[in-house]
Amino acid sequence: MPSLVIIKTGDAFPEVAEQHGDFEQLFIQQLREALPDGMTLNVWDARENTPTASPASLAGVVITGSHSMVSEAPPWSEALKPWLKQALADDVPMLGVCYGHQLMAAAFDGVSDYHPAGRESGTHRVRLTQAGQQDPLFSQLPVSFPAHLTHAQSVMQLPHNATVLAHNSHDAHQALRYGPRQWSVQFHPEFTAPVMRAYLERQRAALRDQGEDPDTLISGVHDTPEASGLLRRFLAFV
Repeated sequence: MPSLVIIKTGDAFPEVAEQHGDFEQLFIQQLREALPDGMTLNVWDARENTPTASPASLAGVVITGSHSMVSEAPPWSEALKPWLKQALADDVPMLGVCYGHQLMAAAFDGVSDYHPAGRESGTHRVRLTQAGQQDPLFSQLPVSFPAHLTHAQSVMQLPHNATVLAHNSHDAHQALRYGPRQWSVQFHPEFTAPVMRAYLERQRAALRDQGEDPDTLISGVHDTPEASGLLRRFLAFV
């Protein structure tokens, strides 16, 4: 039976996980009801074991966010890179999110590192490039749409042959495509508005330190149905 695998790369803050679910559970909540008939949904924690199954044996892969930093090269994260390269070579459908976005870019010979403008957190608008407007996964999105974001690192240098599908004023690489069925996004399609607010509450001090008003960011959080729908549309490619 074909399996869609969620590769877990980190844990949400304890209060977020307790109230709303950990990272993998947020994905499961979005994906479970839309899975094709006969497909199973499994979770692999990359911090505990590097995947040993052949990527080609899987229906698809989703890579979660993390509080780890790609540029700091955790051993488990580095060990995952060759597997991701093989998955790309095997044309396995992939969708990386936040840390998964940065890890995929780094695995494919790009560079992910701290963003010089600091952290981007809250609900912010993202805009499709011309390539994004023509992309089979992204073309159903409006040209400009809101998305939930929380990240200190970004893809700072594109991998060879990567295509930029979306950007905004903070980050030139909000969404990338690496192959016919391999994408990654900096924003969080799995986040709900309550999850985003909980993250901003935890980040109050850090946001103040970089000159932002947490209360303004929290009041600006709202539902992001267009971005959230990306996860379910991804299932059409597995």
